[in-house]
Amino acid sequence: MVLTVLCSAAFMASLDVFIVNVAFDDIGRDFGGAQLSDLSWILNAYTIFYAALLVPAGRIADRFGRKGTFILGLGLFTAASAAGAAAQGVWWLVAFRITQSIGAALLTPSSLGLVIASAPAAHRVRSVRIWAASGAFAAALGPVIGGLLVQASWRWVFLVNLPVGIAALVATMLFVPPSRDENVNRIPDVLGAGLLILAIGALTLGLVEGPDWGWTDARIYTAGAATLVAFGGFLISSRRHAAPLIDPALLKVRTFTWSNVTALLFSVPFAAVLLSNILWLQQVWGYSAIRTGFAVAVGPLMVPPFNAISHRISHRVPVGHIVATGCLLYSVAGAYTSLTVTVHPNYATSMLPSLLIGGAGVGLALPSILSSATANLPPAQSATGSAVVNMSRQVGTVLGVCILVAVVGSPVTAEAAHTVFRHAWWALAAVGVLGAVAAQGMTSKSSDPAPAPSDDPRADLVPSD
Repeated sequence: MVLTVLCSAAFMASLDVFIVNVAFDDIGRDFGGAQLSDLSWILNAYTIFYAALLVPAGRIADRFGRKGTFILGLGLFTAASAAGAAAQGVWWLVAFRITQSIGAALLTPSSLGLVIASAPAAHRVRSVRIWAASGAFAAALGPVIGGLLVQASWRWVFLVNLPVGIAALVATMLFVPPSRDENVNRIPDVLGAGLLILAIGALTLGLVEGPDWGWTDARIYTAGAATLVAFGGFLISSRRHAAPLIDPALLKVRTFTWSNVTALLFSVPFAAVLLSNILWLQQVWGYSAIRTGFAVAVGPLMVPPFNAISHRISHRVPVGHIVATGCLLYSVAGAYTSLTVTVHPNYATSMLPSLLIGGAGVGLALPSILSSATANLPPAQSATGSAVVNMSRQVGTVLGVCILVAVVGSPVTAEAAHTVFRHAWWALAAVGVLGAVAAQGMTSKSSDPAPAPSDDPRADLVPSD
């Protein structure tokens, strides 16, 4: 029951990162034909704040109690969803999405911290993989659910969170045991979190607005300078603060560090390809929202079986090889789409095989990345560690959407769209290959297969070279 409740909330928070994708056209029409660059902030504002606040939220959960933090985040997320459904303009919706992201940042690391703290030692690794798979499945399933809801109104994309959120709140109060780390007594680096938000936001602004402003515009240079200064300030603040956002001891764990690098690189094509497929189906092939949702549904259906396969072979095959295979499959999916798609609908021969291959890649890669990074962390750092790896995912999501918007722009003909989308798919496939290379660092330098996953929470805390 505890695992079901916590997974449902994590599912909802992850779902909201992508569920609005298929609603873009309807939101744009409802708000006077807003441009893609403006609409992209509905996604990016959520992911920017979500990414930057995950780590301090994880520290807050460890310090003040994971159950209370989880309830606070879930309540805020549910209330902001109701406000988003009532928004009367793009920027009002962006503001409510930021509020949603604060709630999601509070509930995500606290939920995984509660999973690790409440699971029996013999089932801890499996519980973490189930939690991770629920988030991956939600992100891939978002367009399907969104397509169904948009048939009534794009506002139902937000209203659907209300019954789920309320039910999860009640179940949490009744069934989830309290959990906190008695050794954590300092407030995390709030200044560092603010500087990280500024750095990611400035980078996003420059990438999204570059095609419209011009890449040599002074505003782009200003955004770039702000990114560097803010990130430098974040590093300085992290070095000086007694409770930095990222504990240096965590970065000495080889699997944790390389899992974060791989999570970032894999999330770039994962987010961007998902959005690009939806934009292509709706804007070039003329699919309706519900048809688009069902068209991409085959991808999410591949996630659970391939997650099960990766778990079954993880005792014999190094996790880095499993994740690298998933990254390469996702790259192959993007490359295949670029080579076969045409302006005339040919779903069965171009988009369908790509979605099947990509879904298999997600099932192999994403749950394995998350479980490898967090399953063996000690309970005292479980919420913080999960926050760091989820932050890496969200930064990758922001970069992926920005790259897509920058490359695609606003093509005026189907032929122009064909050209720019092909360029985007190839660029994203290349990032996926980099993710496969980084995944090799998730296992030891020995060529021998990794041992069976340990359920000792201290087993993975020996710093490696």
